[in-house]
Order: sequence, then C-alpha cells, then structure tokens
Amino acid sequence: MAQTITQDRGKKKAFESKDVELKNVFKFFNKEPAICGINLDIRQGEFFSILGPSGCGKTTTLRLIAGFERANTGNILIQGQSMSRVPAYRRPVNTVFQSYALFNHLNVWDNVAFGLRLKRISKKELKARVLEVLELVKMEGLRSRYPSQLSGGQQQRVALARALVNRPAVLLLDEPLGALDLKLRKEMQVELSNLHRELGLTFVMVTHDQEEALSLSDRIAIMNQGRIEQIGQPAEIYEFPQTPFVADFIGDTNLFEGEIVGANNEEIAILTKAGIKIIVSRQKDTNLVVSKSVSVSVRPEKIQLSLYRPSIKNNCFEGRLVNTMYMGTHVNYVVELNKSLRVNVRQPNTEGSLPNSDMPIYAWWSEADCLALQN
Repeated sequence: MAQTITQDRGKKKAFESKDVELKNVFKFFNKEPAICGINLDIRQGEFFSILGPSGCGKTTTLRLIAGFERANTGNILIQGQSMSRVPAYRRPVNTVFQSYALFNHLNVWDNVAFGLRLKRISKKELKARVLEVLELVKMEGLRSRYPSQLSGGQQQRVALARALVNRPAVLLLDEPLGALDLKLRKEMQVELSNLHRELGLTFVMVTHDQEEALSLSDRIAIMNQGRIEQIGQPAEIYEFPQTPFVADFIGDTNLFEGEIVGANNEEIAILTKAGIKIIVSRQKDTNLVVSKSVSVSVRPEKIQLSLYRPSIKNNCFEGRLVNTMYMGTHVNYVVELNKSLRVNVRQPNTEGSLPNSDMPIYAWWSEADCLALQN
C-alpha cells in the first residue's frame, strides 16, 4: 500500500530521532564568514524556528540544509545520511519561499502537480496525491484558478501544497508569511500550526518575526552574526534568555548595564551605570562574582506602577511619568527614574484613568522578575 502524507495524523510527538543535524558548519562568502561553526540538531516531527535579525545567517543556514548552498567545512545530515555529496533535487526536503514562486501560466492543479509530472509517476497516483494535498490546504474548490486570481493567503496555500505533494521528510519554510498583511498573517499562523500538527512532519522555519516564532515553534534557535546564541523552547527563550542580545531581541526588555557589588547564595546586588541598585534573585548554574560586569534584564510587563510608595524593600524607585501610549489591550508607559535612565512599562488596559505626565510615580518589580546576564 502506498505511503500517504497523512500517515502520522494524530500521532503524539515523540521527538525521539533527529531529522536534521548540522555539525560544526562554516560558510564563507568572499572570505567573509556567514556561518561560524554551527552545531544544531532538529528532532523528527518538531516545528523548529531559526530566528534572528537581517544578515545574521538564518536564511543561509536554511539554504545549506536545502542544498542551494554548499558548506565550506562541517557536515549536514538529514535522517542520518550525510548530504555533502547530495544535490538539492535529491534531498528529502522541500522549500516554501516568501515569494511563493508559483508558475503564473499554470493553474492551481498544474502548479501542484508540476513536480510529480517531472518524476513521471502514473496519472492515477498523481491525481490522488494532488487531490489529497489540495484538500489538506482547503484549495480543492479553486483547482482551476491561476495565481493572479488568488489572494496572498490562497497563493501561500498552493505553495504549501506543491511542497507537500512530494512527501518530503522535512519542510523548509523561508519567511513563509512575510508577504502577507498582519490580519492574514495571523490567520495563516493558525493554519500552519494546525497543518503541522495534522501531518506530523518536521518543519524548519526561518523568520525575523518574534511573535510568529514564539507562537508556532516547539523550539527556537536565536542567531546573531553567524552564530547560535541560544536554543530552547519559546517560554525558556523568553523567560530565561542567556545573553543580553537574546533578552533584547526576543520581545521587549529594559536592559541596565552595571557591576556586581554584592552576592550571596540567594541574591545578587548590582549597581547600574545610572547609579541605581538592583537586587536580582540568584539563578541556577550562574558564576557571577563581585566586580563582574553584567546587564540586568527586566521585561516591561514585570514592572508595576503606583502613585504611592509600596511597602517593599528592594527594586522600588521613585520617578516621573514622561509618556503614555494607549495600545487598546494594554498601555505603554515611559517612566524617568533619573536624568539618564528611563524604563518602559506595559500594563493591561483596565479602563482606569491614566495618570498625568510629570506626576511623581513609583516603579517597582520583584527580585525574581529580573535577570543578571553576563556581558
């Protein structure tokens, strides 16, 4: 019986084996390093995202996996097999591009069937496989339309169907939703997540959209200047960043540079360059000593505001409100603690009256709601 693309529907993710492995991979362009010794394991069936700013090497990494680029050194394995001598068209992967790359002179059905026709499979199997993926992406009713007659979201579904019809072991997604407007992008995020869960395939996505990566991924790799800064689950990446770059890149944060002036088994005292003293709960497996330079990260939603001084000992600072931005679901505040230090605060919109600018106000947070990160 022919294997179908939907064989893993409903199967619980085990992540027991590795579908993609990068071992000490380097890539140079004109003698300039684009990828610097990446080591990466992507598990079977997981949704893995590579996230980072423009020029960090994330798209180059995806192209190396796809075979569109060749590594200068190191090895890339897919399902345990080295790809060093395997051309792109023979690798068990398919890529969905931001631009969709559909053939404008072919209708939906022929776009999806194009790759199968090149493989010269039987007409009966071709019809069954194309119909299966069109039903999967909810495009079976539009099979006769041409790309110019489709919306951006519909074109993206056709691009997904064309990649899935070849039954790849790994689906590579290169900024797959980047060309869509915000509302449609949100809708397609849900559909992409449902599709991944239904198929049980390994998805590897490159994106610069932090929210997209956090909401879709089982794990995320944060890249910076050709290197991986941190790999972890979304909550781990957001709540426990390992470097100032990760803390600043994922979501919003307040970063204070300073120096450790005291430490015990429970707390670390840090004097910032702006002259305020912050107490941080000691994290596990940290080797932070007195006089060491560090950065303190405090997420805007972790900071509380009060018109009256709260009865807490640490991390409570008097300041003045300098800016208020109403965002609908929440309100952003900017509070000046002294002339050289401002903090961003995000609080839910509770329909209360907003305080006036230049009003004395207290900003405070708990020792457990901030992190000390080595510079």
